[in-house]
Amino acid sequence: MDNIYLFMLVALAVLAVLDIIVGVSNDAINFLNSAIGSKAISLRTIMIVASLGIFIGAVFSSGMMEVARKGIFNPSEFYFDEIMIIFMAVIITDILLLDFFNTLGLPTSTTVSIVFNLLGASVVMSVFKILGSESQTLADLGVYINTEKAITIISGILLSVLISFSVGALVQWMSRIIFTFQFEKKIKNFGALFGGVALTSITYFIFIKGLKGTPYYGELSGFLKNNELLIIALAFVILTGFSYLFQKISDKSILIVIILVGTFGLALAFAGNDLVNFIGVSMAAYHSYEAWSVSGIDASLFSMESLDKKVPAEPFLLFLAGGIMVVTLWFSKKARNVAETEISLSRQYDTHEKFNPNFFSRVIVNLFFKSSSGLGALLPNTVHQKIEKSFERNNTSLVNKDQSIDAPAFDMIRASVNLMVAGVLISIATAMKLPLSTTYVTFMVAMGTSLADRAWGRESAVYRVAGVVNVIGGWFLTAIGAFMASGVVVFLIRWDKKTMIPALLLLTLILLARNFLKHRNKESQVNHKELKKSESSTVQGIISESADNIVNVISRTSKIYSNFLNGLSTQNSDLLKKSKKGVAKLDSEIEELRDNIFFLIKSLDETSVRGSNFYIIILAYLTDIAQSLDFISKKSYKHVNNQHQKLKFNQFKDLKEIDDRLNLMYNEIIEIFNSRKFERVSLILAQKQEIIDFLTDKINTQIERTRLEESSPKNTTLYFNILMETKDLVNSIMNLMDEYFTSYKK
Repeated sequence: MDNIYLFMLVALAVLAVLDIIVGVSNDAINFLNSAIGSKAISLRTIMIVASLGIFIGAVFSSGMMEVARKGIFNPSEFYFDEIMIIFMAVIITDILLLDFFNTLGLPTSTTVSIVFNLLGASVVMSVFKILGSESQTLADLGVYINTEKAITIISGILLSVLISFSVGALVQWMSRIIFTFQFEKKIKNFGALFGGVALTSITYFIFIKGLKGTPYYGELSGFLKNNELLIIALAFVILTGFSYLFQKISDKSILIVIILVGTFGLALAFAGNDLVNFIGVSMAAYHSYEAWSVSGIDASLFSMESLDKKVPAEPFLLFLAGGIMVVTLWFSKKARNVAETEISLSRQYDTHEKFNPNFFSRVIVNLFFKSSSGLGALLPNTVHQKIEKSFERNNTSLVNKDQSIDAPAFDMIRASVNLMVAGVLISIATAMKLPLSTTYVTFMVAMGTSLADRAWGRESAVYRVAGVVNVIGGWFLTAIGAFMASGVVVFLIRWDKKTMIPALLLLTLILLARNFLKHRNKESQVNHKELKKSESSTVQGIISESADNIVNVISRTSKIYSNFLNGLSTQNSDLLKKSKKGVAKLDSEIEELRDNIFFLIKSLDETSVRGSNFYIIILAYLTDIAQSLDFISKKSYKHVNNQHQKLKFNQFKDLKEIDDRLNLMYNEIIEIFNSRKFERVSLILAQKQEIIDFLTDKINTQIERTRLEESSPKNTTLYFNILMETKDLVNSIMNLMDEYFTSYKK
């Protein structure tokens, strides 16, 4: 490899494309969620508006590229070979870190990721330089690192989280007091004024944040700074008039326009501000290589003072990057996965929760409810009643069985406030030259408005708060992980460039491919293997729809039972662990169906209430089946994992006979329910006593073995546990069949 630096430059160019893809997949939540969650506009329209904002913002984002060149470290203190190592380490770790969060479906900050990658890589490189110097110590680290800038960024991010949440909650609470949840009438009277305020703040945000860094901002900055109040007042008058005319002429809510303009503004700012996070490092590497290649100086002696100077934009590269961002927005499935996290946490009504409660969420919720009840007691009764009336919701929407698909997550008032507040806060921070993360601001504003809107009620608060805690914890993990990982990669590349760079690039591609395949397989399982919620409103419909769930559970029961037997016979703890996971997934899906009972009962015809009783009983028996499988799989895994003796040959032989006999029953049930020939269920019920007697014989045989020849208490305990729980499993299946047959006959 004659020119390692040319190879690195080409690799950085390719990695920049990958960085755009993984970065947009995560940051799409910044500007899409309010519009998607409210469902005020079609998804196609939302995507078109967001695409325009992204493309325009990307093309005019050249001024922000300086951050990657000299925002974190002092380039004049490094040589060309050191700078290239830093850039290579940064982009590799940035891609892997963002893809990791995309796979988990958690939003994180691309700004924080790139900042801490740059910080970690440059700190480690600086330490190597200090250790190689006779006159410097670690106290001289500030010579290489812009520590003041780093501290400002960190403190600004932490402050933005708190302010965004608080302001979002306050503005949403005031908006709800004014408009209530039945806002359609009031928006006709006050919509023009609200539209004027919202559109003025968003438009100001577009000009201040969207234009900053563009070639035109320098010419306009003097005029904007000296006439801010005049511009805001004039814009307010014009946009209030526009809002009034729009509602009168079109007979549509101005909230639709606010959501469209707000989505465009945030998309514009995202691309203009965050594109540097994806291609800034690669462009800086290109300019570094360009300066070094014509110098004729050795790479280890060429100082990178040139990065301190402003470099002209590369319009073609910005145009290309904008195109890639737009394509990614349209086709990235991981972007939708990340977006669903924020939408699920801000959903207005209680539904299927994505996160499990934890210690912190329980403590926070407990303190909040205690303090809120105390504050409520301080208000006069008339004021309290007026506030409560503003927050009354229309319960007719509760009949929806699966709100995550069919119903808006929140209304247009909240969507408008989300976009307006996020735009204002980012504008203020930009004007004051305060660093912040657009992800953190938009996410925390959405969480604040959710809290104010009482979306986090007693039914859902511990789950929602747990989700927020997990996401915020992930942000800290981003910073710590980026800092440490990029430092490790710098160490490896510096140790042996020619070996480690190809190895790290190969590892990056393997991990990306692995995560992609894992995510695709997970989606495939979700789409094709999960239990289905009943959507019928009649008994006959519920009986027919539930048949598919019976087939699903019985086929998975057969596979899980056979897997645990194979795992026991081969002492394969991995196979037993897989069985445990399969049972856990089955149990969680059944629990989701149980959560759906409320919505099912709400949606049933008055003449078909018996269907709810049938549905509840069926779920109870499915739960019993899952519990039996759970008990067997846990006991088997514990036995093998503790390195206890294998079961005896005769015991395995008996279990294999049991498995074969049960599989005959399973296959017959599957065929009956697939063909919907429910009258043949009586043939299954006729086998009950025979199978129970068969299991009883095996139990009696083991009792005789224990008395005469068995020497292992652990084996005996495990074997009896399996036999007795298998007996319970068969009883649960037969009870399920009996209920089905009885209801079918009626």
